[in-house]
Amino acid sequence: MEGTVLKIEKLHAYYGMNAVLTDINLSVPKNMVTAIIGPSGCGKTTLIRCINRMHELMPDTRVSGKILLYDEDIYQMNPIIVRRKIGMVFQRPNPFPTMSIHENVIAGFKLTGVKLSRIEQDGIVEESLRKAALWNEVKDHLHRKGSFLSGGQQQRLCIARTIAVKPEVILFDEPCSALDPVSTAKIEELIEQLKKDYTVVIVTHNLQQAARVSEYTAFLYLGKLIEFGHTEKLFTVPEHKKTEEYLTGKFG
Repeated sequence: MEGTVLKIEKLHAYYGMNAVLTDINLSVPKNMVTAIIGPSGCGKTTLIRCINRMHELMPDTRVSGKILLYDEDIYQMNPIIVRRKIGMVFQRPNPFPTMSIHENVIAGFKLTGVKLSRIEQDGIVEESLRKAALWNEVKDHLHRKGSFLSGGQQQRLCIARTIAVKPEVILFDEPCSALDPVSTAKIEELIEQLKKDYTVVIVTHNLQQAARVSEYTAFLYLGKLIEFGHTEKLFTVPEHKKTEEYLTGKFG
């Protein structure tokens, strides 16, 4: 695929003896949104946790196969570097509760020991909050704790924290499942903006959301990749009966 950022080859992931993912092969195109859909427990979250090497943080887990970021195998890289290059936004907003908004945004630099001057910090905070469409709402409250923000604002603060370290890829794990419809619409708008600068992968159980925000969609079922392709084609003329059954609500 032209302009591939991530290439997943023969990926298998295990919890103990249980295979959660089996022989996943997938190419993620640059500056596009790729959605990962499928019923609960099919391996969607495990897949993106493998992509930024968080799966291995759980006890008794292992992975085989390759994940290439621009032709470099992430399993041969320092995991801290991998997590800077491949950022993650979780299902529930998780700003660091003891930190101010300002501190939250630059937390990634502190955690990796990168020293920044005050001017550099302020510049990164403003740029990241602007890119996360949050600057105008919080610019007068940067030194307050992030906990006073609404759920949707907290999620955008987490996005600002992720983009502050300038990743190549941003992974979203059901980022709107805890949010109301207005906040969800804002996050979806934001994803549309973010793909200009980043490659985005989003796990979602909301099929309408996948159809709205993504150019490509991967359908997982029981840990296997059943179908992958252009979102519009997959949603309108799926190649596999299982995909069609899932999209028409036969199971889920």
